[in-house]
Amino acid sequence: MRVCVPLGALFADAVEALSRATDVRPLADLGRRLVVEAGDGTTYITTRPSDVPTYVEAGAADVGIVGKDVLIEGAPDVIEVADLGFGACRMVYATLAGDDPTPDAIARMGGVRVASKYARVAREHFAATGRQAEIVRVNGSVELAPLVGLSDGIVDLAATGRTLRENGLVEREEIFTSTARLIANRASYTLLHERIDEFVAAMPGVLRP
Repeated sequence: MRVCVPLGALFADAVEALSRATDVRPLADLGRRLVVEAGDGTTYITTRPSDVPTYVEAGAADVGIVGKDVLIEGAPDVIEVADLGFGACRMVYATLAGDDPTPDAIARMGGVRVASKYARVAREHFAATGRQAEIVRVNGSVELAPLVGLSDGIVDLAATGRTLRENGLVEREEIFTSTARLIANRASYTLLHERIDEFVAAMPGVLRP
């Protein structure tokens, strides 16, 4: 089975979860290798979190681990097999501290300007609450946008909220909570259904969707 593992913040917890189900020793010393094989026949593909659904959807990996935020934003055609429970963070709408500029922006301009890496999430959140929003896509430090007047607020992930506070921002609305999910390629889930179910059953604390 080919397993796509996200590098970065989710990596250590992903390896810990996988260790209950399969041989993860090759992941302990990756070096610069992006693909490694274990003695039990498992092949690990390591990549940035946002690319995990791409590899799984295309069938380059049978299963993968990725945050719910990535799934909601990208809407890939994959099967969400289980909630793994780790990597919890919140998707929030935040603005500069003080009076919330959102009502005034809507009153004056007819809508609010929001900076985010998560354009789909931001657009759908404001549409669902009956408010117009102009979405400005940024890929770097999104907290910068309201500091320099690029936007009225931001939509971004927050774990502890420390980065927001250090930049003078406060949470105004929580949109959803994100945790790590195990996803599967549709064809792979049909062909390897029993193996994937055994894989999930061996992991601690998982929840079926």
